[in-house]
Amino acid sequence: MAQIRPQQRPPARAAVIALRIGDSRALLRLLPTGRSILVGFALVAAAAGLYLLARETPMFALQRIEIAGAPPGVTARVERALAPLEGRTLISLDRAEVERRLGALPDVAAWSYDRDFPHTLRVSIRPEHPVAVARRGAQAWVVAASARTLARVPLRARPGLPRIWLAHSGDPVVGSPITDRFALRSVRVLAGARLAHFRGRIRMVRPREHELTLLLGSGLQLRLGELQAIRLKLAVATRVLPTVYAHGGYAYLDVSVPERPVAGTNPQLEG
Repeated sequence: MAQIRPQQRPPARAAVIALRIGDSRALLRLLPTGRSILVGFALVAAAAGLYLLARETPMFALQRIEIAGAPPGVTARVERALAPLEGRTLISLDRAEVERRLGALPDVAAWSYDRDFPHTLRVSIRPEHPVAVARRGAQAWVVAASARTLARVPLRARPGLPRIWLAHSGDPVVGSPITDRFALRSVRVLAGARLAHFRGRIRMVRPREHELTLLLGSGLQLRLGELQAIRLKLAVATRVLPTVYAHGGYAYLDVSVPERPVAGTNPQLEG
């Protein structure tokens, strides 16, 4: 069998290429001079000094907090939460501390802020929107459209908000979402009513396994059926309710099938 002789690589070579005197002088002219190096260090030192001066002096101290996007009550709570930051320099404002202070407010859903030098902090707030009062026995809590618990309140507080009932879980924790399954379904339909700009006053939500019923301020039952197409069903109800009220005597309006709304006089009748 023929053997293949490995090819031998040529030995590595290195050579020193001498620069002409003219070339070396041209390269030397490209190097920074000692004077330019000193000027560069001086500029860096001056910038660092100005930064430290701005951090440690009232030059950019926070003097004014401007809040946008929140109703007066929420604005007042945001102002109180951020008040301890006044006097601190805007340059070294700690974002984590701002987030911690605003995150502790249950009625603030989201926020952003900008530093408006020299002395102003502008804060934009997206507040939570209360949609219900959740009850269990003699206790009550305000709940937002996000299902977040906003506050514990007396039973008769916030009479303009619909009532929902808690059945199968522990007491809500302020700042955290409710966990009761049926109460969550109630909150979802109330959040949908808010987005749909439903005009009827809702007194109460009665959730069942496959049925959601709104008890309106007029006493009429609005039966929605499953938790599907809620905004469509509410839009249909908004168009039909004036006719139902005009005829009078009806106990319920069933829009569980939006294409075929049904009004009836027997409140015990399942739509």
